[in-house]
Amino acid sequence: MNKKIKITEEKGVSWGSSAAHAEKPLKNLDLYLCVGQSNMAGRGKLSPEVMDTLRNVYLLNAEDKFEPAVNPLNRYSTIGKGFGWQQLGPAYGFAKEMATKKHPIGLIVNARGGSSIRSWVKNAKQSGGYYDEAVRRTKEAMKYGTLKAIIWHQGEADCHHSEAYREKITQLMTDLRNDLGMPDLPVVVGQIAQWNWTRKPHIPEGTKPFNDMIKEISAFLPHSACVSSEGLTPLKDETDPHFDAASQIILGRRYAKEVKKLINK
Repeated sequence: MNKKIKITEEKGVSWGSSAAHAEKPLKNLDLYLCVGQSNMAGRGKLSPEVMDTLRNVYLLNAEDKFEPAVNPLNRYSTIGKGFGWQQLGPAYGFAKEMATKKHPIGLIVNARGGSSIRSWVKNAKQSGGYYDEAVRRTKEAMKYGTLKAIIWHQGEADCHHSEAYREKITQLMTDLRNDLGMPDLPVVVGQIAQWNWTRKPHIPEGTKPFNDMIKEISAFLPHSACVSSEGLTPLKDETDPHFDAASQIILGRRYAKEVKKLINK
């Protein structure tokens, strides 16, 4: 197993209560749609160090309005498993890297633990409305700013079918871009855990084929990039597909690095 990763995280400066800022008019936000399954929803343990109110970061809430962002960031998911399941995900580290006073950001976090990409594609036969809600909520958010990118972390439910996944993610992102009216919208996709948590005797290579496919996403999906999961560590042990809190923050920073390249920020 990889050694536990140590991170140095700048302490956030609290803005005080959300109510003090709830009436502040918002416009010209840089918007990011954050979707996927459990690692995007957040399974890293929450701690006082990550419960700061994020500076220049807003979260789309249950009324499709923006409020100052505080973990857990998947708290308002309209397709989630409930508040108790929401912990620390990559959107936190991502937001801290991306937000500035000149470029405040708005997060649309709408993830669902355990969800297969089959349930995310447009017009899915077995769907909880994942695609439709992603589009609907993003269009509501776009009243407050400009959509800059999609960050997608999903695949644990589909990692044994990498070739089929290649086709589905290409179609999914193409449909999202078209329905949001942005055919060249940047997309950044993260690799899943690299340790062999699947423990399938007939698939000794574990998640490697899937992650190798994701690594090449820019070759088959224009205006996209991959975020590596190399060196990240598990929440519990190597039977667990979820990243621990330190790894979630590092993953978020990696997302920010790739997004900045794609949007030339």
